[in-house]
Amino acid sequence: MFKKLAALYALVRKDAGILWLALRHPARPAWLRPAVGLLAFYLVSPIDLIPDFIPVIGLVDDLVLIPLLLAWLVRLLPDSLKRGYADDARTLDAVPVRTR
Repeated sequence: MFKKLAALYALVRKDAGILWLALRHPARPAWLRPAVGLLAFYLVSPIDLIPDFIPVIGLVDDLVLIPLLLAWLVRLLPDSLKRGYADDARTLDAVPVRTR
């Protein structure tokens, strides 16, 4: 179970990184900023599909919907922005780490 949660966390982190770079890119689509803003609003909003005061189930909808919406937004991005993230990640991985 923890392996699945770790894999889900890695996917969400990657999708969030792609969206972060896409938001800062000058060729981003016009719909991206409002879509990410609405997603952030839903995340912090007390209004949910299932209210949070219901034990367990109230939090599960956030744990399911947020990753799904992140993946959907990344899928809608142009391929050039997704490739740019992969290039940036490769560049960061290639930087040598200095040890003392």
